[in-house]
Amino acid sequence: MFLASVTTGLWQANCYVVAGAGLSQCVIVDPGQDAAARVRTVLADNRLEPRAILCTHGHFDHVADAAALGDEFNIPTYIHRADRHLLSDPAAGLSKEGAAAIRSLVGEAMAEPARVELYNTKAALHVAGLSFSLTEAPGHTAGCVLLEVDYGGHPTINRLVFTGDVVFAGSVGRTDLPGGDPARMKTTLRDVVLELSDSSALLPGHGEQTTMAEQRVNNPYLQPGFLRN
Repeated sequence: MFLASVTTGLWQANCYVVAGAGLSQCVIVDPGQDAAARVRTVLADNRLEPRAILCTHGHFDHVADAAALGDEFNIPTYIHRADRHLLSDPAAGLSKEGAAAIRSLVGEAMAEPARVELYNTKAALHVAGLSFSLTEAPGHTAGCVLLEVDYGGHPTINRLVFTGDVVFAGSVGRTDLPGGDPARMKTTLRDVVLELSDSSALLPGHGEQTTMAEQRVNNPYLQPGFLRN
Protein backbone atom coordinates (compact mmCIF):
# COMPACT_ATOMS: atom_id res chain seq x y z
CA MET A 1 0.00 0.00 0.00
CA PHE A 2 1.10 3.57 -0.74
CA LEU A 3 0.59 6.10 2.06
CA ALA A 4 1.86 9.66 2.18
CA SER A 5 1.05 12.41 4.66
CA VAL A 6 1.53 16.17 4.63
CA THR A 7 0.97 18.58 7.51
CA THR A 8 -0.21 22.08 6.67
CA GLY A 9 -2.13 25.16 7.75
CA LEU A 10 -2.60 27.29 10.82
CA TRP A 11 -3.58 24.28 12.91
CA GLN A 12 -0.98 21.88 11.43
CA ALA A 13 -3.49 19.30 10.26
CA ASN A 14 -2.56 16.01 8.62
CA CYS A 15 -3.67 15.22 5.07
CA TYR A 16 -3.15 11.75 3.62
CA VAL A 17 -2.84 10.27 0.13
CA VAL A 18 -3.66 6.56 -0.01
CA ALA A 19 -3.38 4.00 -2.83
CA GLY A 20 -3.51 0.23 -2.99
CA ALA A 21 -0.35 -1.73 -3.73
CA GLY A 22 0.53 -1.46 -7.40
CA LEU A 23 -2.41 0.82 -8.17
CA SER A 24 -2.24 4.15 -9.97
CA GLN A 25 -5.47 5.48 -8.43
CA CYS A 26 -5.69 7.02 -4.97
CA VAL A 27 -7.86 8.88 -2.51
CA ILE A 28 -7.09 12.06 -0.61
CA VAL A 29 -8.08 12.19 3.05
CA ASP A 30 -8.70 15.56 4.74
CA PRO A 31 -7.14 18.16 2.41
CA GLY A 32 -7.07 21.14 4.75
CA GLN A 33 -5.67 24.64 4.54
CA ASP A 34 -2.73 24.93 2.10
CA ALA A 35 -2.71 21.18 1.43
CA ALA A 36 -3.43 21.39 -2.31
CA ALA A 37 0.05 22.32 -3.54
CA ARG A 38 1.77 19.60 -1.53
CA VAL A 39 -0.83 17.00 -2.52
CA ARG A 40 -0.27 17.86 -6.19
CA THR A 41 3.45 17.21 -5.69
CA VAL A 42 2.75 13.80 -4.11
CA LEU A 43 0.43 12.90 -6.98
CA ALA A 44 2.89 13.98 -9.66
CA ASP A 45 5.94 12.38 -8.05
CA ASN A 46 4.15 9.05 -7.70
CA ARG A 47 2.06 9.17 -10.89
CA LEU A 48 -1.18 8.84 -8.97
CA GLU A 49 -4.65 9.73 -10.17
CA PRO A 50 -7.04 10.85 -7.40
CA ARG A 51 -10.53 9.40 -7.54
CA ALA A 52 -12.13 10.87 -4.40
CA ILE A 53 -11.65 13.10 -1.38
CA LEU A 54 -12.69 11.61 1.96
CA CYS A 55 -13.35 13.92 4.91
CA THR A 56 -13.25 12.66 8.48
CA HIS A 57 -15.27 15.72 9.50
CA GLY A 58 -16.04 19.24 8.31
CA HIS A 59 -13.68 21.56 10.20
CA PHE A 60 -11.81 24.09 8.07
CA ASP A 61 -8.37 22.69 8.85
CA HIS A 62 -9.46 19.39 7.28
CA VAL A 63 -11.56 20.53 4.29
CA ALA A 64 -10.27 23.95 3.25
CA ASP A 65 -8.69 22.71 0.00
CA ALA A 66 -11.34 20.10 -0.83
CA ALA A 67 -12.99 22.36 -3.40
CA ALA A 68 -9.69 23.30 -5.05
CA LEU A 69 -8.60 19.68 -5.49
CA GLY A 70 -12.04 18.23 -6.08
CA ASP A 71 -12.87 20.71 -8.82
CA GLU A 72 -9.43 20.49 -10.42
CA PHE A 73 -9.61 16.71 -10.77
CA ASN A 74 -13.41 16.50 -11.12
CA ILE A 75 -13.74 14.06 -8.24
CA PRO A 76 -16.34 13.82 -5.46
CA THR A 77 -15.81 14.98 -1.91
CA TYR A 78 -17.38 12.62 0.62
CA ILE A 79 -18.58 13.95 3.96
CA HIS A 80 -21.16 13.08 6.63
CA ARG A 81 -24.44 14.91 6.13
CA ALA A 82 -24.25 16.47 9.61
CA ASP A 83 -21.05 18.34 8.67
CA ARG A 84 -21.83 19.28 5.08
CA HIS A 85 -22.75 22.86 6.02
CA LEU A 86 -19.17 23.41 7.22
CA LEU A 87 -17.90 23.08 3.64
CA SER A 88 -19.44 26.46 2.83
CA ASP A 89 -19.70 28.00 6.31
CA PRO A 90 -16.46 27.07 8.11
CA ALA A 91 -16.91 29.66 10.85
CA ALA A 92 -20.00 27.77 12.07
CA GLY A 93 -17.79 25.08 13.59
CA LEU A 94 -15.23 27.26 15.33
CA SER A 95 -14.75 29.39 18.40
CA LYS A 96 -15.22 33.16 18.17
CA GLU A 97 -11.47 33.62 17.74
CA GLY A 98 -11.17 30.79 15.22
CA ALA A 99 -14.12 32.08 13.23
CA ALA A 100 -12.54 35.53 13.05
CA ALA A 101 -9.30 34.02 11.76
CA ILE A 102 -11.16 32.06 9.08
CA ARG A 103 -13.20 35.05 7.98
CA SER A 104 -9.98 36.99 7.49
CA LEU A 105 -8.84 34.23 5.10
CA VAL A 106 -11.98 33.32 3.16
CA GLY A 107 -14.62 35.90 4.06
CA GLU A 108 -18.10 35.02 5.26
CA ALA A 109 -18.50 31.98 3.01
CA MET A 110 -16.40 29.37 1.25
CA ALA A 111 -17.17 27.60 -2.02
CA GLU A 112 -18.46 24.06 -1.59
CA PRO A 113 -16.85 21.50 -3.93
CA ALA A 114 -18.77 21.08 -7.18
CA ARG A 115 -19.27 17.38 -6.46
CA VAL A 116 -20.32 16.46 -2.92
CA GLU A 117 -21.38 12.96 -1.88
CA LEU A 118 -22.80 12.09 1.53
CA TYR A 119 -21.47 8.99 3.26
CA ASN A 120 -23.65 5.93 3.49
CA THR A 121 -22.40 4.66 6.83
CA LYS A 122 -24.36 1.42 6.42
CA ALA A 123 -22.16 0.22 3.56
CA ALA A 124 -18.49 0.12 2.66
CA LEU A 125 -17.17 2.76 0.29
CA HIS A 126 -15.37 1.26 -2.71
CA VAL A 127 -13.15 3.74 -4.51
CA ALA A 128 -9.75 3.69 -6.25
CA GLY A 129 -9.47 -0.05 -5.74
CA LEU A 130 -9.80 0.33 -1.97
CA SER A 131 -12.65 -0.59 0.35
CA PHE A 132 -13.24 1.75 3.29
CA SER A 133 -15.55 0.89 6.16
CA LEU A 134 -17.11 3.91 7.82
CA THR A 135 -18.17 4.29 11.43
CA GLU A 136 -20.00 7.29 12.80
CA ALA A 137 -18.01 8.79 15.69
CA PRO A 138 -19.73 12.00 16.86
CA GLY A 139 -18.55 14.16 19.71
CA HIS A 140 -15.90 16.44 18.25
CA THR A 141 -18.44 17.33 15.58
CA ALA A 142 -21.80 15.74 14.84
CA GLY A 143 -20.46 14.37 11.56
CA CYS A 144 -17.16 12.77 12.57
CA VAL A 145 -16.44 9.38 11.02
CA LEU A 146 -13.66 6.82 11.30
CA LEU A 147 -12.38 5.53 7.95
CA GLU A 148 -10.87 2.03 8.03
CA VAL A 149 -9.07 0.17 5.27
CA ASP A 150 -7.20 -3.14 5.20
CA TYR A 151 -3.43 -2.97 5.35
CA GLY A 152 -1.39 -5.97 4.23
CA GLY A 153 2.24 -6.92 4.39
CA HIS A 154 2.95 -5.85 7.98
CA PRO A 155 3.59 -8.34 10.79
CA THR A 156 1.53 -6.55 13.45
CA ILE A 157 -0.73 -4.03 11.66
CA ASN A 158 -3.64 -5.15 9.51
CA ARG A 159 -5.89 -2.07 9.47
CA LEU A 160 -5.38 1.64 8.93
CA VAL A 161 -7.86 3.90 10.68
CA PHE A 162 -8.08 7.56 9.73
CA THR A 163 -9.38 9.04 12.96
CA GLY A 164 -9.58 12.74 12.15
CA ASP A 165 -10.00 14.60 15.42
CA VAL A 166 -11.70 11.78 17.33
CA VAL A 167 -8.57 10.31 18.91
CA PHE A 168 -4.90 11.31 18.83
CA ALA A 169 -1.71 9.90 20.29
CA GLY A 170 -2.31 10.54 23.97
CA SER A 171 -5.42 12.65 23.61
CA VAL A 172 -8.83 13.08 21.97
CA GLY A 173 -10.64 15.83 20.09
CA ARG A 174 -12.03 18.82 21.93
CA THR A 175 -15.78 19.07 22.44
CA ASP A 176 -16.22 22.73 23.34
CA LEU A 177 -16.64 24.02 19.77
CA PRO A 178 -20.04 24.46 18.09
CA GLY A 179 -21.34 21.00 17.24
CA GLY A 180 -19.23 19.34 19.92
CA ASP A 181 -20.84 17.16 22.58
CA PRO A 182 -18.88 15.77 25.55
CA ALA A 183 -21.41 13.04 26.33
CA ARG A 184 -21.48 11.81 22.74
CA MET A 185 -17.70 11.86 22.65
CA LYS A 186 -17.50 9.58 25.68
CA THR A 187 -19.97 7.22 24.03
CA THR A 188 -17.88 7.23 20.86
CA LEU A 189 -14.68 6.55 22.78
CA ARG A 190 -16.25 3.71 24.75
CA ASP A 191 -18.40 2.08 22.06
CA VAL A 192 -16.46 2.86 18.88
CA VAL A 193 -12.79 3.60 19.53
CA LEU A 194 -12.28 0.94 22.19
CA GLU A 195 -13.82 -1.61 19.85
CA LEU A 196 -11.01 -1.11 17.32
CA SER A 197 -8.54 -3.95 16.99
CA ASP A 198 -5.18 -3.60 18.69
CA SER A 199 -3.66 -4.39 15.29
CA SER A 200 -5.02 -1.09 13.92
CA ALA A 201 -2.73 1.82 13.10
CA LEU A 202 -4.35 5.14 13.98
CA LEU A 203 -3.69 8.01 11.56
CA PRO A 204 -5.01 11.12 13.29
CA GLY A 205 -5.87 14.57 12.03
CA HIS A 206 -3.09 16.13 14.11
CA GLY A 207 0.14 14.84 15.55
CA GLU A 208 1.96 11.57 15.14
CA GLN A 209 0.66 8.21 14.04
CA THR A 210 0.08 5.59 16.71
CA THR A 211 -1.55 2.22 17.29
CA MET A 212 -4.70 1.15 19.03
CA ALA A 213 -2.71 -1.19 21.25
CA GLU A 214 -0.63 1.73 22.51
CA GLN A 215 -3.58 4.07 23.01
CA ARG A 216 -5.63 1.45 24.84
CA VAL A 217 -2.92 1.43 27.52
CA ASN A 218 -1.54 4.96 27.48
CA ASN A 219 -4.30 7.34 26.41
CA PRO A 220 -5.87 8.77 29.60
CA TYR A 221 -9.16 9.47 27.80
CA LEU A 222 -9.65 5.79 26.99
CA GLN A 223 -9.40 4.61 30.58
CA PRO A 224 -12.43 3.43 32.59
CA GLY A 225 -12.07 6.20 35.15
CA PHE A 226 -12.51 8.93 32.55
CA LEU A 227 -15.27 7.19 30.63
CA ARG A 228 -17.33 6.55 33.77
CA ASN A 229 -17.33 10.20 34.89
